[in-house]
Amino acid sequence: MSTTSTGAGLEGVVAGESEICYIDGYAGVLSYRGYNIHTLAQNATFEEVIWLLWKGVLPKQAELDQLKADLYAAYPLPAQVLEFLKANLEGSPMDVLRTAVSMLSLYDPIAKDMSPEANQKKAIKLMSQTSSIVTSFGRLRAGAAVVSPDPALSYAANFLYCLTGDKPDSVMERTFDIALTLHADHELNASTFAARVTAATLSDIYSCVTSGIGALRGPLHGGANEEVIKMLLEVGTADKAVERVQEMFAKKIKIPGFGHRVYRTEDPRATHLRVMSEKLGKSTGQEDLYLMSSRVEEMVKAEKKLNPNVDFYSASTYYSLRIPIDLFTPIFAVSRMSGWTAHVLEQYKNNRLIRPRAEYKGNPDGMPWIPMASR
Repeated sequence: MSTTSTGAGLEGVVAGESEICYIDGYAGVLSYRGYNIHTLAQNATFEEVIWLLWKGVLPKQAELDQLKADLYAAYPLPAQVLEFLKANLEGSPMDVLRTAVSMLSLYDPIAKDMSPEANQKKAIKLMSQTSSIVTSFGRLRAGAAVVSPDPALSYAANFLYCLTGDKPDSVMERTFDIALTLHADHELNASTFAARVTAATLSDIYSCVTSGIGALRGPLHGGANEEVIKMLLEVGTADKAVERVQEMFAKKIKIPGFGHRVYRTEDPRATHLRVMSEKLGKSTGQEDLYLMSSRVEEMVKAEKKLNPNVDFYSASTYYSLRIPIDLFTPIFAVSRMSGWTAHVLEQYKNNRLIRPRAEYKGNPDGMPWIPMASR
């Protein structure tokens, strides 16, 4: 390990080596395994991205077909996990997801097998069953029956089908497929680093991704798109959205969905989500959400010189897909499971316990003991 800075929050610190994801925040570059995110968004399916993150190369047709078959076969949840969902319908979706994913290890016969082959099988289970947990929970709390996936549908289409009960049209399917690709990985963000730290202890992959979900649960990592859509729905019109932003400026309140810890130019993921929000809005009759978002973006750029991040336009995109607002962050986990598992598998391959040091700020040593009566 090497360091380039001792900034607060480990900003600028290089904490390890990886071949999975590359980011240049100043140039606005994001790539997976050397493939620019724009190239992937324009050409890849999410299943191809999963394989790419895990294996380092694009899949051949036979490999892609096998991955799709394996993902479909792994969808059914253990009966005990399904019962847990039924018993906690009033729970926070992220709390339910974190607990349910952790529970999966109890009912996996190869949970303790740490061989590469077993861990790859568990990664497939996690990709499928995380999606199944979110859609099943969404259905059950709405008083609807759980929907089984269709083997003829893509991963993205099956998620929407199992959540809403309706098979998506081509625009909705492709939009969600791209959204999953855009959220799949982002180098050593908080949740991925948490997962890798856990993996470095040689804990099991279920524990590792549960650590990742726990980090994503925090409002400084996930959830900004929920705040964006709540604001848009509350104001209702573009003019009122502008008024709300002006009020927030005056009160020095942060506008959700703007700025990024890494990017100093536009978040390349936002580039695609902006287009998708407009196209899907027109297709579903929710174009007003895009128009409000566009006005807010113009104002924040003009006043604060801030660019939208991945959360800003994903808010209107997900809402137009009929996804409940409090499932926005769990969807982040569904997509990021591909990146988390890729990083965990990479950590296992060339492992060294991650054990950084702290810059101690207290009295270093030699304090005299103070008797109880004198304290």
